[in-house]
Amino acid sequence: MHPLLAAETGTVRKKWKGRLPAALLYPNTYPLAVSNLGFQLVYRLLNRFDHLVCERFVYPQGEEPFRSLESDRLLSDFPLIFGSISFEQDYPRLAAMLAAGGIAPYAADRSNLVTTGNPLVILGGVGVFMNPEPLARFADLMVIGEAEVVLPQLLTELATTSNRQELLHRIGATIPGCYVPSGYSFRYDNDDGRVLDIAVDSGLPQRVRRAVLQTTDRAAHSELLSPEAELGMYMTELGRGCSRGCRFCAAGFIYRPPRLWDADAVLAGLAERPDGVDRAGLLGMEMADSATLDQIAAFLTETGCALSFSSLRADRISPRLLELLSRSQLKSAAIAPDGCSQRLRQVINKGLAEEDLLAAAAALAEAGIFTLKLYVMIGLPTETQQDLDELIDLVRKVRDCILPIGRKKGRVCEIVLSVNSFVPKPWTPFQYLSFGGLNDDEVLRDQSEKNALLRLNNTIRQLKTALAGIDNLQFKADRPETVLPQAVFARADRRIAPVLLDIGTGKSSFKQAMKAHGLTAWQYAIRPKTADELFCWEVLDQGIKKDYLHRELEKALRAEATPPCDTSRCRRCGVCQ
Repeated sequence: MHPLLAAETGTVRKKWKGRLPAALLYPNTYPLAVSNLGFQLVYRLLNRFDHLVCERFVYPQGEEPFRSLESDRLLSDFPLIFGSISFEQDYPRLAAMLAAGGIAPYAADRSNLVTTGNPLVILGGVGVFMNPEPLARFADLMVIGEAEVVLPQLLTELATTSNRQELLHRIGATIPGCYVPSGYSFRYDNDDGRVLDIAVDSGLPQRVRRAVLQTTDRAAHSELLSPEAELGMYMTELGRGCSRGCRFCAAGFIYRPPRLWDADAVLAGLAERPDGVDRAGLLGMEMADSATLDQIAAFLTETGCALSFSSLRADRISPRLLELLSRSQLKSAAIAPDGCSQRLRQVINKGLAEEDLLAAAAALAEAGIFTLKLYVMIGLPTETQQDLDELIDLVRKVRDCILPIGRKKGRVCEIVLSVNSFVPKPWTPFQYLSFGGLNDDEVLRDQSEKNALLRLNNTIRQLKTALAGIDNLQFKADRPETVLPQAVFARADRRIAPVLLDIGTGKSSFKQAMKAHGLTAWQYAIRPKTADELFCWEVLDQGIKKDYLHRELEKALRAEATPPCDTSRCRRCGVCQ
């Protein structure tokens, strides 16, 4: 057993005799793995099956051995390998974990017998069902959608004996939400790399429909707790998806229809927290209505539990919630304007006015939260100097709003401004756009990568200089050079696989690997996409009409708003049909 598990609660330990071993990989470190609710959910689901023994692997730190956490076994001892993938930055680590575990990284190089040393590799998670293609060559099978819907039927099928190809074809043909990459082949344009067509093996669906969990009587919640967790709290989800339809946010589209669990289901999840756990985090507070938040706040107050959260919509702060926040003694809280200006917030369909942001800042300071984090994006479509000037003005207004409140309470209020480069994501209206917010004359093939990075870096320097004289302000910005690989991986196809493997195994840097394999950042991250273009991720069916996304882009460029989803009557995007 790994030493980290000595202080972990919720660990599942099973005897191996008579059971099918399954490894569960998380391609990042233990503190992040044990904080990921989706990873915990899959760990619990897999171990519910008595015929399985599921053990976890995380990306090793330092000189740690690469073995399972529960019983210190090699990855090659497991005939089934599951991987939970959330973020593009983790794609190279997933490739590296397979190689380090003695597994042939590419599915095509594994034997047709499913055995230890030649396992079935099954990948899932939000990264996979946003765009499965970057990791497609590593996977025998990919789970598209929510695990609770797919895993029970899939695990029953996996318990049968069959050769690899027969088993995979049967699963892909009969179980919704199962994508078998080897059954699909792509033809690309040799000039700009775009997808020309997708050929499908007989018997497999032309497009793989995402599996969706419709209802729940108990919200997903923490199954594992550890003092080493990046998020040191008990977590419960309030729902999945979001009705707001922010045009940059993939989760707001691939989790449609938005589902807000009723208050009883959320309270049931919160009630299962272990004795002695006195702090809870809520996932999905951005979409919860005030009445539900008030019920949750009342329950947490009655049971002596404090509240933590990652961010809160500025227009969802009620007196009851503020009372709980004050009692929880939070040191900081975050609100996300996302757009630098009111006009850009209309472009992205954020639905927040400056008055909402200032009112939220004042209310949080009154509740005793004296460090306020503001998240904004640069490189959004149609961004101008005027938008950046408005951000500078907003920061000054927020400061002027909260400093007197802090002085009255004998505390210094601080602002942390986090500036992030916008990354276009699949299945959003912004999937057609260029990374870096480039104009048409700046996306020329030879200079586009340089232009994108130069523009973003200039914006960061300008903001930093303009805000340098403001007291009690901390300025943070990502490095656009480190965001570019994420922008490439987000919209890449399966040709990117050797790049991921080279980066993950330390063979070469991102730039070197792209050049070695004849790929460019321009073709994936920067080349503007056309309305009628076939995207590699359209091998999936999210239920969204393609023309809807482009119409939303056109509305964005006119700074027109789209109302939030109303699943009782809305038929705009096609999901609810």
